[in-house]
Amino acid sequence: MAGEIPDLVALERTGTGKGAARQARRDGMVPGIVFGGDVDPLAINIPFNELLKKLKAGRFKSTLFNLKVEGHDDVRVICRDVQRDVVKDLPTHLDLMRLRRTSKINLFIPVEFINEEEAPGIKKGGVLTIVRPEVELVVTAGDIPEKLTVDLTGLEIGDTVTISSITLPQGSKPTIDRDFVIGNLQAPSGLRSADDEESEEGEAEVEVAAEE
Repeated sequence: MAGEIPDLVALERTGTGKGAARQARRDGMVPGIVFGGDVDPLAINIPFNELLKKLKAGRFKSTLFNLKVEGHDDVRVICRDVQRDVVKDLPTHLDLMRLRRTSKINLFIPVEFINEEEAPGIKKGGVLTIVRPEVELVVTAGDIPEKLTVDLTGLEIGDTVTISSITLPQGSKPTIDRDFVIGNLQAPSGLRSADDEESEEGEAEVEVAAEE
């Protein structure tokens, strides 16, 4: 399971309705609602600057957060919607959903490549090209992997690593229903250029032979 689930700190909003929401925005807050989990919805306010920073970091809607609200137990949530100002494109409201440990959610999990020193292709000067530094998986909220590991042992130049060659955590699966590429081991640029030149020369010879 992931060792660090980021915190999302909020304040309980005492008032409800448009008036309370407008007042929250005037106070530098973004109003929101937390729903689900078989308990009553909770009205909250999140500091505008903190929320904007997390939104700019990306993947906000696919990140699991540990919601901390004073006076309430911490709860895992995922964002289901962020409403924005139509002119300024700044957040004006957000909806968060509580998750049970058994809930299934989509999350982007980082990929780690190990044992480069055990890859013959790299020893020969090959270059590891990472196609997907992270992979979107359907995972269980109570068993989120910290990372996916790709073992490069034995890889030669020209070899490709696909999602099917990675051991996924139990109960998780990719959101893409095909065997897609994670990375590959390519020839060094100088060797690739030489190969390209040889290929072009070969084509030229074929054309000359055809003309004769």
